[in-house]
Amino acid sequence: MLQLSSKTGEVITESFDYDGGRCVSVYVPRRAVEAIVFAGDGQLIASWGAEVERAGAPATMVVGVHRPADETERLREYSLGFDPERFTAHERFFTDQVPIWIAAAFGVSMPVKRTAVMGVSASGELAVALGLRHPELYGAILCASPGAGYRPPAELSPPIPHAYFVAGDQEPFFRDNAARWVHALRAAGTEVVATERRGTHGGPFWREEFPLMAKWAFGT
Repeated sequence: MLQLSSKTGEVITESFDYDGGRCVSVYVPRRAVEAIVFAGDGQLIASWGAEVERAGAPATMVVGVHRPADETERLREYSLGFDPERFTAHERFFTDQVPIWIAAAFGVSMPVKRTAVMGVSASGELAVALGLRHPELYGAILCASPGAGYRPPAELSPPIPHAYFVAGDQEPFFRDNAARWVHALRAAGTEVVATERRGTHGGPFWREEFPLMAKWAFGT
């Protein structure tokens, strides 16, 4: 198990053999962990755990798997359908190897109802795909401004995690993608929160919304 310093609220980054050396960054909350969020685009999202703490949400560990440097490779990993083999390899790393390391290194393993998967833009697609493919792992899907590479299938079968979508009023393409998923998931009978914020793609509302997502997913 990692020996953490007395400093709290820190981000710890570890490199793995996957894809020639992929990093995972982990935000370790000040208090004993009460919930955990696994996220793509980890070099961006992991540090947002500090916002969750400041907002008074349950003490949430944020585990961010870093994206590839190349945007094309990112889409191949994150968007189900572009490259099924590449997607599946990354899926195994994300859903199997990373949680095993978290349990061994930090002594943290949460029940499904205290575990969520999160992403923004292309990693928002990833969050939706992994949430639907692994309801035994994730009790909630947290998604901001998803891309359109992965769209709702003709049928969605339960169990389906609860879901929270946010998009900006100045990003109609991504707002429409979110609305498509909101409609499909609600039609399938799951609980969905849908929020529109002032902003464009990649705006600060992504980070600002994350504490609200965590409070919704895990309570206050």
